[in-house]
Amino acid sequence: MTDTARIPDKPALEGLESVWGGAWEREGTYRFDRASATRECIYSIDTPPPTASGSLHIGHVFSYTHTDVVARFQRMRGKSVFYPMGWDDNGLPTERRVQNYYGVRCDPTLAYVEGFVPPFEGGDGKSTKAADQLPISRRNFIELCERLTIEDEQQFEALWRQLGLSVDWTQTYRTIGEESLFASQLAFVRNVERGEAYQALAPTLWDVTFRTAVAQAELEDREQQGHYHRVSFHAPDGGVVEIETSRPELIPACVALVAHPDDERYQPLFGTTVTTPVFGVEVPVLAHHLAQKDKGTGIAMICTFGDITDVVWWRELDLPNRAIIGFDGRVIADAPEAITSEAGQAAFAELAGKTSFSAKQAVVQLLRDSGDLLADPKAITHPVKFFEKGDKPLEIVSTRQWYIKNGARDEALRERLLAHGREIDWHPDFMRVRYDNWVGGLSGDWLVSRQRFFGVPIPVWYPLDASGDPKFDEPIVATREMLPVDPSSAAAPGFDKSQRGVAGGFIGEHDVMDTWATSSLTPQLAGGWERDPELFELVFPYSLRPQGQDIIRTWLFSTTLRAELEHGVTPWANAAISGFIVDPDRKKMSKSKGNVVTPAGLLDQHGSDAVRYWAASSRLGTDAAFDPQNPTQVKIGRRLAIKVLNAAKFILGFEGRADAPVTVPVDRSMLAELAVVVDRATRALEAYDHARAVELSETFFWTFCDDYLELVKERAYGAASPEQASAVAALKTALDVLLRLFAPVIPFATEEAWRWSHDGSVHRAAWPTVDDLAARGEAGVELLELAGLALTGIRRAKTDVKASQKTPVSSAAIAAPAVTIALLESVASDLRAVGRIAELGFVEAESFEVRDVVFEATSE
Repeated sequence: MTDTARIPDKPALEGLESVWGGAWEREGTYRFDRASATRECIYSIDTPPPTASGSLHIGHVFSYTHTDVVARFQRMRGKSVFYPMGWDDNGLPTERRVQNYYGVRCDPTLAYVEGFVPPFEGGDGKSTKAADQLPISRRNFIELCERLTIEDEQQFEALWRQLGLSVDWTQTYRTIGEESLFASQLAFVRNVERGEAYQALAPTLWDVTFRTAVAQAELEDREQQGHYHRVSFHAPDGGVVEIETSRPELIPACVALVAHPDDERYQPLFGTTVTTPVFGVEVPVLAHHLAQKDKGTGIAMICTFGDITDVVWWRELDLPNRAIIGFDGRVIADAPEAITSEAGQAAFAELAGKTSFSAKQAVVQLLRDSGDLLADPKAITHPVKFFEKGDKPLEIVSTRQWYIKNGARDEALRERLLAHGREIDWHPDFMRVRYDNWVGGLSGDWLVSRQRFFGVPIPVWYPLDASGDPKFDEPIVATREMLPVDPSSAAAPGFDKSQRGVAGGFIGEHDVMDTWATSSLTPQLAGGWERDPELFELVFPYSLRPQGQDIIRTWLFSTTLRAELEHGVTPWANAAISGFIVDPDRKKMSKSKGNVVTPAGLLDQHGSDAVRYWAASSRLGTDAAFDPQNPTQVKIGRRLAIKVLNAAKFILGFEGRADAPVTVPVDRSMLAELAVVVDRATRALEAYDHARAVELSETFFWTFCDDYLELVKERAYGAASPEQASAVAALKTALDVLLRLFAPVIPFATEEAWRWSHDGSVHRAAWPTVDDLAARGEAGVELLELAGLALTGIRRAKTDVKASQKTPVSSAAIAAPAVTIALLESVASDLRAVGRIAELGFVEAESFEVRDVVFEATSE
């Protein structure tokens, strides 16, 4: 029975987040019940760990709400939901922030200082030069990074709690925490032991700003302004070969010219040599199928290295390496050995130390002076490779890096990864193509080493020979017992600290792993792999991987790869892919574009339920436009949540029991229609179509409030009778079901209303089923629809004469086909009561109409 003392005089949304958020925490509403859980009853979610640097934006709220709707639905279906939260807290943004905030910089060669106190706290770094920052050990630097990220994580958690995420906050992890360090390093050690991870000196995509290698998955093309330069190479017979290039500054790094083998223009040149302009180096003319006959002059120069295609040609044609761009993005001091002429060396000396841009200008002038620039540069716009977080074009330099095999050069592994993609149920299914295309288009193994500090150290050392030079081909890999370990401060196995950096001793690897090398192990990190085997057995493989579409190539693929290498299985049964948030101009919201909306103000102003409704109204894989100046869907969500509270208060105010017999046909018709909604909404949620479930439930709810509730309220207010009891029972039954249908989307309003008549939480209540309503409803759901039409007709008749809806009516008639009249006669008493109609008749006609309305004479 309802405890009316629990119902406030004026229900409101304000404050519900703190009231029920605290109650859920105290009651353990979302706690994973491991003790009684079995593998069969668990629904496990591999939750995306947000980057704990900066602030969350509206896109996070959008996608994480989608996940939370799934978690709440599965919990109400009786599943034991494993729903952890992680924090991705290692990365470049955090490093830069720590440097500025504390006035320090990392020097991995320094020893750890116990109890270190930074020079200051709270700096903005705007006037601090790197040279003025205090160098500290990597371990000290990481401790400061951890200190600062914890503050961000606390703020993020507060926002997630305000949003109502039903996360089990006892199941959290940090990607730089002790357990994550152990798991990441152990997985890497096993990759090395199985031959899946290796070190190589090879061309590497390099960001000159961040001074770090960049993986293929971190690339993005940006349209850039540039110029094509038509340049002459000299043939031995005195003729010239014309090429067009957008990077003339790389002519001193040229190692060959290349054309398509079917290009008749250049077939006579294949196997011959030409000489580079200005620098006078003899290079071969070769054939390769990647050369484009219709691009430029059809023949291109191969340089080490201008772009990724240069790398392919260099590798497949077995060409020399004459790289001239250093790690700082400037031309190196020493000319390639192939430049032997005095004129060539003098020309190169003019380039040494210049940036790529300045070197380009210098080479163009040299080409003009030599007569080898055959035309004025032609302006073009072309795609250029950038690091997704960088602001300067990438260079390609030769570095020693660590790689993990990813199927690019292993056809069997590639096929297994594609098979895993087919085993996953994708929501929506068309997102699978993005995964397949990525796997099929891989051109190189996964570069996992990074020249950063705040990350997981690569657990490797290198012995030093008698001259003190590293033996990179004989890496010393950490043992499991040593993990987690930082080789920059810990001694290698079999050595002591005094042997660091001396001949016959060792040096530690200074590089750290790519952030994705840790994030790719989120199933293992959250599930307790190798530290809690029982838990891992319960939750892995997971039920769901929810994520954004833009990181299919990074997070989803890399996690699938690690699961295949370590376990040989697909890591999840389902993948739910959210779309982007776009601004009113349909541009993707991003920090770089400056059009990001932070969610805190929206949550405070409109309430969490309203914002959740907006997010849940968009289907997976579909981009959603958001206008912060006019958040229409958010306002609609707020209106819905308020209406739920008011309708619940109104219905619970009627005297009667929810389990009384429902005998009146229109009451039974309403419950029958609600049963259809339950069935369809349930199937929609099972198919990860939360937007369809919201649409079905909401459409019924407004019909229920506007038509059915208005139709039967007079009967429900009436004296005790079987008909009155039927109305109250139907109303309270429907309310009970509707609160549960809405609970995953608007958890605060539904919890508030549910607790007015229940002791436990709606979020632990059983999901409604058709069987719950089958015995009380009946076929012929059209009766409720017809009654609604009749009620609308009566209202319109009063509105047309500008009369109040409370105005009494002497008589009215409903014209309708005979079959419709037969149905409506059962609801005539309700129509007379709500319409204040003294005499209501029925007239057989071909179409439906309320007519012959006669109003009682009034003093007005």
